[in-house]
Amino acid sequence: MTPGFTVIRDTTPATAIPEGTVVAMGNFDGVHLGHRAVIAAALQMGRAHGRPALAVTFEPHPRRFFSPNTPQFRLTDETAKLRLLAGTGLAGAVVMTFDRARAETTAQDFVHHDLIERLGISGIAVGYDFHFGKGRVGSPSLLVNEAPRLGIEVDVQPHVDIAERPVSSSAIRMALAEGQIEDATAMLGGPWFVSGEVIHGEKRGRDLGFPTANIRLDKNCGLKHGIYAVRVGRGSERFDAVASFGRRPTFDNGASLLEVFLFDFKGDLYGQMLDVAFIGFIREESKFDSAEALVRQMDDDSARARAALAAAPGAFPKLGVVG
Repeated sequence: MTPGFTVIRDTTPATAIPEGTVVAMGNFDGVHLGHRAVIAAALQMGRAHGRPALAVTFEPHPRRFFSPNTPQFRLTDETAKLRLLAGTGLAGAVVMTFDRARAETTAQDFVHHDLIERLGISGIAVGYDFHFGKGRVGSPSLLVNEAPRLGIEVDVQPHVDIAERPVSSSAIRMALAEGQIEDATAMLGGPWFVSGEVIHGEKRGRDLGFPTANIRLDKNCGLKHGIYAVRVGRGSERFDAVASFGRRPTFDNGASLLEVFLFDFKGDLYGQMLDVAFIGFIREESKFDSAEALVRQMDDDSARARAALAAAPGAFPKLGVVG
C-alpha cells in the first residue's frame, strides 16, 4: 500500500499542491497494463528528478458527459480507480471534474492553466492515443512539440499488446461480457474486482445450505451472467468463494444480483463492504427443474471454484489506501 496517497480536486487550494510534480495523465478506467506503463514512466521520471509522481484523471468519465443517455459499463468507479492508483506507488491523484467548462477548454488552455499554472508540473507521461481539450485536439504530439517552450519533459508510451492483441479498456469490457476472465485478468495485470455493501436478499441460499452475501452492482455492469470462482476481501482478510451473477431464472428472473457464497465462513456480513475479485468463469447461468437439481449443481460449482482458486493462490488486486 502507498502511505499518504493524496487526492487533489478542483477545490484543493493551490498552496496544498506540491510544486514540480510529474504526472501520468489518462482516464485510467480499469488501470490496466497500458495505463500501468504510463504510470511506470511517470514514476521513473519522478525518481530521476527527485519529484513526486501523481495521476491526473477525470470524473465523471468524459463518455458519460458526452453521451449521458448511453449505458456505460465502467471497469472501475472513481473509488475503485483511486484504490488501484494508490497501489501503484504514485504519491496521489488529481481528479479533475469533467463538466461543460472543461469540455469547452481548448487543449492549449488546459496545458497552460491546469497543468502548468495550477499544478506546476515538471513532466508528463501519456499513452500514444490519449487526447484532451475541446474537440480532442490535444494529443501526445502537441505535448511533445510544446515541451521545449514550456520547460517540461514528455514521455509518450506505445500501446501494450498481449498475444498480438492491443490492451484497452474496451477489450477488457468485451472479455468480461463474454466471461473470458483469464483474458481480462491478463490485460488488467490482476483480477477484475467489484465492491459493494452486503444487502438482505430472499434467504433462498440459506434455505438451500448455501448462505450468500448479496451485492447489487451498477445497473450498467456488463459482466456475463454466470457462475464464477472469486476471492473476497473484507479489509485485510481474504476468503475463497463461489459467486453467481445474474437474474436467478430458477426462482424469479429478477434484477441482476451478485450472490457470493464464502467457503468455510460463519458470521454476519450484512451492511459490510466487500471486495469481490473474479478469478475464473465456471459456467453460464441456467434454470433448473427443482431445488434438488440446483443444489447438486451448486456442490459441483463449489468444487470447481475451489480448484480454480487453489490454482491461483493469493490472486487479488493490489489496492492502496486513499487518504
